[in-house]
Amino acid sequence: MPARKYLTWAAAALVVFVVIRRPAEATQSLNEAAGALARAGDAFATFVTELG
Repeated sequence: MPARKYLTWAAAALVVFVVIRRPAEATQSLNEAAGALARAGDAFATFVTELG
């Protein structure tokens, strides 16, 4: 269990580092991830609509 805790903190530190060092790239990545989640949500909604 402690390894998971350390990996979580390491991932958070990496995110903070990237945001500080390259804010434009971090923003672009976040926008792309949000777009991917929106497309996945649309696809799921279409799937559920087609079921019934």
